[in-house]
Amino acid sequence: MSIQKPVFSWPLRVYYEDTDLSSVVYHANYLKFCERARTEWLRALGCSQERLRHEVQVVFTVSHVEVVFRAPARLDDELDATVVVTELKRASLVLSQELRIRGEAGRLLATAAVRVASVDAATFRPTALPPLFRKLLSVDPAASCAATAPIPTREETE
Repeated sequence: MSIQKPVFSWPLRVYYEDTDLSSVVYHANYLKFCERARTEWLRALGCSQERLRHEVQVVFTVSHVEVVFRAPARLDDELDATVVVTELKRASLVLSQELRIRGEAGRLLATAAVRVASVDAATFRPTALPPLFRKLLSVDPAASCAATAPIPTREETE
């Protein structure tokens, strides 16, 4: 199922540790910036990775990523990293991510298409996305994992 939800945006700053000798962000660190945005997106949904792991024994793993670099980020730049769900399947989802300079009319630095697989926390075998998580990604804007009730386990939903 293809879906388009509102864009989630997470602010970042480029630190010295992120750069190479020329004060430009080292290419692998763009993946770290995308990971931070995905983690904060899950937290904003109320479904932290730890909560999913402990309550429904599901973890996410990146199974495919494509990055297109368009312009360099530099030391002390303020960035916005975005996350949008573009595809939802039984045990995976595809996220479209962008890294932009904050201000400067949002100059685009990099884009990434990331496929994330849902796997069993113990066996790392593919498993269906939890029903409540799928509901959060549906058109229901009021849904949230942050509700006081625990996320139902797979056994409770089967």
